[in-house]
Amino acid sequence: MFEAVLFDLDGTFADTAPDLAAALNRLRADLGLPQVAPGQLRPLTSQGVRGMLKAGLDMCPGDPCYPEFYERFLRYYSQDICVETKLFPGIDELLGGLEGRGWPWGIITNKAQRFTLPLLAELGYAKRAGCVVSGDSARRAKPGPQPMRLACTLIARSPGRCLYVGDDLRDVQAGRAAGMVTVAVRYGYLGDAEPIEAWGADHLVDHARDIAVLAGIC
Repeated sequence: MFEAVLFDLDGTFADTAPDLAAALNRLRADLGLPQVAPGQLRPLTSQGVRGMLKAGLDMCPGDPCYPEFYERFLRYYSQDICVETKLFPGIDELLGGLEGRGWPWGIITNKAQRFTLPLLAELGYAKRAGCVVSGDSARRAKPGPQPMRLACTLIARSPGRCLYVGDDLRDVQAGRAAGMVTVAVRYGYLGDAEPIEAWGADHLVDHARDIAVLAGIC
């Protein structure tokens, strides 16, 4: 039924929360503030820099200092982008199963390309991915369907033959808008809005091996 599996990056493919939390805590140290426990920040990681600055500094885009701290956060993150980041359990085995079938897999993320590609290279998967679509690769990022359509073009697969796996409501919205079958992972960051059961995903899973079952490769 399926011919490809596409993944969100942060909170789905790789656990990037520790390194993002470290960047935020460097900002807090600059301000003489105590460290925030990474676990406290974890649910908001999929919301990107905006979510991290809101959680860690109570800072919003309209604040006068927001642009400065936004860029400083990204600078700190880029300096230590893959210190504690690692793949979620079972992802590597899932990729091996897909590659063994000759099926492409890829990444569709709202993370900017200047961070996505170095991170995947550090993890050792940049050259194995059939496509890498970042937040600035298409005219509009998720939840728009444009990144999903671009990924399908790059791997030469129709959307209806692709599973899209994510850990945020935007992932489900984007996948469904493009005509993909959507999978929401309970092991991800999940945000602080609606519960995962209310997102409207076609499937909910607890582990990467459950994705392999859905794809029919085990």
